[in-house]
Amino acid sequence: MTGSLRIWRRMVMPDLVRVHRYQSLPEQGPKVLFFSGGSALNKISRVFKEYTHHSIHLVTPFDSGGSSARLRAEFDIPAVGDLRSRLMALADETVMGQPEVYDLFTHRLSQYEEPFALKAQLQLLVSGEHPLIECIPNPMKALIQTQLAVTQARIHDGFDLRGASIGNLIMAGGYLNNQQQLDPIVFLFSRLVKTLGDVKTTLDASFHLGVELENGDIVLGQHNITGKEKGTLPSPIKRMWLNQGLREIVHTNQHIGDDRKDAIEGADLICYPPGSFYSSLLANLMPEGVGRSICQNPNPKVYLPNLGVDPEQQGLPLMERIKRLIVTVLADVKAEAHFSALDYLLLDDVYDYGAVDVKQLNDLNIMVIKTPLIADKMDKYDERLVAKALLSFT
Repeated sequence: MTGSLRIWRRMVMPDLVRVHRYQSLPEQGPKVLFFSGGSALNKISRVFKEYTHHSIHLVTPFDSGGSSARLRAEFDIPAVGDLRSRLMALADETVMGQPEVYDLFTHRLSQYEEPFALKAQLQLLVSGEHPLIECIPNPMKALIQTQLAVTQARIHDGFDLRGASIGNLIMAGGYLNNQQQLDPIVFLFSRLVKTLGDVKTTLDASFHLGVELENGDIVLGQHNITGKEKGTLPSPIKRMWLNQGLREIVHTNQHIGDDRKDAIEGADLICYPPGSFYSSLLANLMPEGVGRSICQNPNPKVYLPNLGVDPEQQGLPLMERIKRLIVTVLADVKAEAHFSALDYLLLDDVYDYGAVDVKQLNDLNIMVIKTPLIADKMDKYDERLVAKALLSFT
């Protein structure tokens, strides 16, 4: 017979004794899981690896903008940009050749050079003669060349290389070279750059996002939703779903893998972090099995809201965002939830997030924790303060 035992302790915020203990032995640090999208969490991730080597990052594969859009259209591939940037953020910077690998993975080809010049640069990378790759030691260099060669061989002659991310081209080659699966190449690169944490897409599937607006309009594609590439939506978002393709409404979904399920259920802390509210945060909660796994976990769940302006949040005050987050998690729960979808609302002690209905939060069994999270810029969280606050929950 198995069961669970909940142990209560007095919380100190920030708990500097606990934080110091983790910093002294990060290889024994807690499993803090982030449902994360784009670059919003990369700076926090770089700091977080100083305290634990066991953070878990489930990133959205539904991005459809920038150079990712061209690769997705060419190969029907999940978006790899967020995956690549998080791997680099968590890489062990003491590994030989790591700065060079980081420079290569984050490099973009020019937006303005002629197609023949860009193709020549890609050829130099494949042959190992480009300055960005010459200095990378083997076996990493040979592995990168192999993946780039696959991408080079598979793209059509007119493929637009302007502004292409080299890291995305490498990841795409790994996907094509491993039976259209991202997990094997992510695992391989994680080992080679000694990623101090676990990074995966929530789904290893090539889906897109679709939303219905309050005015009845339908919008397909993450790049059309964020308000960053195509302008702010004409009406607030009413609902969102996973869609097959970008041409028409085709609702779809897929169950998360057992490894994702185990990671969610076994995390010491689950954090719903800052990022685009729909396309980064809620999108990660929509695959089948995510909500059920969250509600199988007895440990704390914390929501750290955005600062500044997020175009996706138009018409959504903080209390409404909290409700939509909870509804999205519980939509996947087929029976009564064993544990909560959200326990804590983590806020900076002076920033104005808008009205907070304490009674309503109490009715939802959500506790508000206020602590300094901002240092210099009032629209940016301080990475170290956030890390210390989150680790104090574990």
